[in-house]
Amino acid sequence: MAAILAACSSDRPSTTPTSHAPTTVGADPSKPWWLQGNFGPVAQEIEAFDLEVLGALPPELSGLYVRNGSNPPRKNSSHWFFGDGMVHGVQLANGKAESYRNRYVHTSMYDSNADFGDSVPGKGANQANVSVVWHGNRLLTSGEVGFPHEIAATDLSTIGVHDFEGKLTTAFTAHPKIDPATGKMHFFGYGFTPPFLTYHVADSNGSLVHSEVVEIPNSTMIHDFAITEHDVIFWDLPVLFDLASAIKWIEEPESGVFPYKWDPSAGARVGVMPLGGPATRIQWFDIDPCYAFHGVNAFRRGPDVVLDICRLSSMFDSNDVLAGDLSLRRWTMNTASNTFSDEVIVEGPESGELPSRDPRRTGREHRYGYFVGTRDNPNTVEFGGLIKHDYSNDRREVWDPGPTKHANEWTFVPSIDNDTSDDAGWLICYVHDESTSKSELVVLDATNIKGGPVAQVPLPQRVPYGFHGTWVPSRSGGS
Repeated sequence: MAAILAACSSDRPSTTPTSHAPTTVGADPSKPWWLQGNFGPVAQEIEAFDLEVLGALPPELSGLYVRNGSNPPRKNSSHWFFGDGMVHGVQLANGKAESYRNRYVHTSMYDSNADFGDSVPGKGANQANVSVVWHGNRLLTSGEVGFPHEIAATDLSTIGVHDFEGKLTTAFTAHPKIDPATGKMHFFGYGFTPPFLTYHVADSNGSLVHSEVVEIPNSTMIHDFAITEHDVIFWDLPVLFDLASAIKWIEEPESGVFPYKWDPSAGARVGVMPLGGPATRIQWFDIDPCYAFHGVNAFRRGPDVVLDICRLSSMFDSNDVLAGDLSLRRWTMNTASNTFSDEVIVEGPESGELPSRDPRRTGREHRYGYFVGTRDNPNTVEFGGLIKHDYSNDRREVWDPGPTKHANEWTFVPSIDNDTSDDAGWLICYVHDESTSKSELVVLDATNIKGGPVAQVPLPQRVPYGFHGTWVPSRSGGS
């Protein structure tokens, strides 16, 4: 992300992105970068129908693409992470782009015009601005520290807080994992006070069937985790809740202080426990201090649990705009010998962030990972195009949208035929052009990303840079 310095490892064969000078607006020192250019909020909720299509949408793409993000209505958010949740959705069917809608998630905080500092965040009091997941015939939005909110797949209207019929008592974080074999959803929540980490499982119908505490010593910011066919993997890294910073954040929201801080003295470790529990059997592996928002995927190979991850050298350090140096790593935890290995795959901006993979490969050995390219910009976070990394040979293919265009996280939609290759499908994303202040939905063939978009759908308003999205197939109720 920001402050990324190193270049792509020279001894690995790869195709690297074209280098561009920074183009994202974000250099006005009078206001934060996350309120400038296309990071800034949009003012209106709109809907539009029968959208123009440039190229040809694959007829099999029948469903809803929806992505969440931060959109503060008062334009005074104290951090990029703290705007109110807004979802943007495009409905596709029969080679047509039927509609576009954007809607605020009507949380209690949005409806009461509140900020995090106005009350203790948690349970229903959160901004539901980070992610979207389709599971158990429900479309759920999530933040970091509270319950999810259910929204309607038909029109993106808010149905309300979803607490799994009162069974959920902790947060529902942004990256649940759905096991492709069982349909079960594995997720977790972290807290400011004990229990600091709790693991949950919902069955394929969306009912919460298992919850248990995973003992960790501190309140650490854990954004993501991973599963294999047999394991759950947590990374407990040294970004710690800091009460003094939290108080200043509440009293002086314009200060930009974040309630978590980088504290490498706390140590860092990765834990491997059985899928479904019990947490008492977790096996910890000490690692060098670092931070990671996102894992690519994990799988088991004999006694080895292999995790591909986007590693940052630090996070929320006072010396960084946002984060330290970025690299793509492969972490291997040998559960028999209790040893850990850390392989550097790619370093620097070309590493990529906001990873995705074929959801059919979740927890299984994968050949490909898909990433948003990043560009070095000292003033802001700057995204680029799409990177397809082949883990079988560490080669890369890149789609570069041009110097003024910027992608977000890519969502992989598997092909509906019987081809199970983990690039048999489509990649969907919102792309924004800073030179025109316009956004479009872009569809790429995952088997030929260098060929460029197979379809582009110009949108009736810009879509701010955001966080995570999902695909709701029409056959599952997304139409």
